[in-house]
Amino acid sequence: MPYIGAKELKASDIRRFDVTSSTSATHTLTWTPPTEQSLIVTINGIKQHEDAYSVSGTTLTLSSPLVATDKLEVIGINDIGTTITPAQNSVGLDKLATTGTPSSSTFLRGDMAWTAVSDTSGFSSVQTFTSSGTWTRPSGITKVIMYVTGGGGNGGGSTGDFFYAGSGGGAGGTAIKFLDVSSISSSTITVGAAGGASSWADGTNTITGNGGAIGGNSSATPGTGGTATGGDINLTGGDGEKRISNSGGGQGGSSYWGGTDSHPASGTPSAATTYGTGGSASSGGDAAGGAGAPGIVYVQEYK
Repeated sequence: MPYIGAKELKASDIRRFDVTSSTSATHTLTWTPPTEQSLIVTINGIKQHEDAYSVSGTTLTLSSPLVATDKLEVIGINDIGTTITPAQNSVGLDKLATTGTPSSSTFLRGDMAWTAVSDTSGFSSVQTFTSSGTWTRPSGITKVIMYVTGGGGNGGGSTGDFFYAGSGGGAGGTAIKFLDVSSISSSTITVGAAGGASSWADGTNTITGNGGAIGGNSSATPGTGGTATGGDINLTGGDGEKRISNSGGGQGGSSYWGGTDSHPASGTPSAATTYGTGGSASSGGDAAGGAGAPGIVYVQEYK
């Protein structure tokens, strides 16, 4: 009986195969059945159960061979439908049989369940210390990378009587350290002023960037850069520049964070501004050199 959505079967869809006077168990059909279930097999008018035969390609194999008086009849469907392959990127989530709730914080597992993301490891936050204080471990933080830089040394002064300029101050040293802080709740942070040491001290680990030395007053002796201890990498700060001439003061040394200003003009130079850099020397007159820049402790935090 026809109805909306029904597929009309044509003569080419239904096939029939008859065998008489055969004593064989294997027979070659005139079409390729898709499955055993698509066939109706009778012997002498008696329908055979699916266990009594198998099909592979066009070959029908009976569990027992026929006798010469048997009549084998096979009726089958040649075409049971067309396989439809969806176009690429054409299936949405509403077509999937999933459990849970999709969101920006869940992912779809192999068992088709939307599951919250539990791994949030990686870079999380930063604490920057430009003055002394206390580092407190935020919730979930397990590791840190710290950069501990001492203060830069002051630049040397000049003496007006002899018009001798000074030499630049040395930069502070920098210790770089990777540290597991899973069992560390806090640490004392010291930030060195000009020429002073900066440090991280948690009771077990001490990481220090020492301050740079002051440049020579009315002298060609520059300030040496500060050393560093306790880090995985310990960088010595740059030495100050010795005076260029009697009336030409030297620049301060460069720290991990960068260099200092240009050669100072006659008179008192301004203080260094880049973390840990040495102060420039005075270039003439009876004046003090520029102040070295204070240090810094910079802590990157990871979950």
